[in-house]
Amino acid sequence: MVSDPDIFRNIKDKLQTSASVKTVYGEPVTAEGKTIIPVARVRYGFGAGGGTGPVADQAVGATGGGGGVEITPVGIIEITSGETRYISFEGHRRIVRILVIGAVIALLLLRRRKRK
Repeated sequence: MVSDPDIFRNIKDKLQTSASVKTVYGEPVTAEGKTIIPVARVRYGFGAGGGTGPVADQAVGATGGGGGVEITPVGIIEITSGETRYISFEGHRRIVRILVIGAVIALLLLRRRKRK
């Protein structure tokens, strides 16, 4: 059976190898005098645990763990000969969310009105 410190050490090692600047800032792309660098938000989550059955003196036990990663594009860095600027995608995402929520509310109200 793998001990609990080994599980946490394995998870930590995996996170250290995958968490790098290249995870957040993508490879630069150059075209038509502009260099574009994609920017992303990276979130990690993980958990692990272990235990034994109801009889403590038995050598039967189990350990396990798992995790996940979420990578969301948040914008780009645009580099030209005259300036460097950050262009955020967040404003567009908010607008889309508002439109979707508005459409869902409108559909629910229409459905409710038809029932009466």
